[in-house]
Amino acid sequence: MRTLVLQHIACEPPGVFEDVLHERGAELHRVELDEGEPLPDWHEFDAIVAMGGPMSATDDAELPWLTGEKRLIREAVHGGIPFWGVCLGVQLLAASLGARVYPGDEPEVGLLPVTLTDEARDDPVFADAPSELVTLQWHGDTFDLPEGAVRLASSPFYANQAFRFSRAYGVQFHLEVSPEMARDWAQVPEYVSSLERTLGSEGGPAFLAAIEEQADEMRAAGRDLFERWLDRVAAPARSHS
Repeated sequence: MRTLVLQHIACEPPGVFEDVLHERGAELHRVELDEGEPLPDWHEFDAIVAMGGPMSATDDAELPWLTGEKRLIREAVHGGIPFWGVCLGVQLLAASLGARVYPGDEPEVGLLPVTLTDEARDDPVFADAPSELVTLQWHGDTFDLPEGAVRLASSPFYANQAFRFSRAYGVQFHLEVSPEMARDWAQVPEYVSSLERTLGSEGGPAFLAAIEEQADEMRAAGRDLFERWLDRVAAPARSHS
């Protein structure tokens, strides 16, 4: 399986999702857009994985490459390519499908629960997941649900935590992160700012310690979701093509 990885900062690789892809012998083509790396032809790939980043999905004026990335996502998703987007990746998916992306009332930062919707119980990826998942949240923007999308998970402060559109899936939360990745994120100015606004200037060490304690459980849940997406969405799409 040829997989296009859209990355927006060096410290946000696919984490455990990348582990799964390597275990299955997938061929990864990584593009780090913030470094000016060019986008390839999406027709050459069997799946797309889009990760997070400190920028907004609406920062096209300052980061014109976002316009091209959203165009690629829109064309690929409408072309039937399986897509998996995380944090900024889900916001880019929503924007590419015509939905509004905008700042939330407050950043959502912490190890916080998301609750699966009733629709998730009939979804091939989420149906076998627990009704509530402990997730790593570290974002300030949110999005409206695109027309034709199915909401799969919500949290008390952000209603749209996961959705499906055809073969495209997006999750606002992180389940892929290792403690080492989280420590790297704690050096990114934009992430430090949202962390301090939410947990206070002294909250960082306790937050990182909590991630260290629960990383294995979260990564196991992320692995389960991603493997089902590969088995029940990406693989059948590849066989059909």
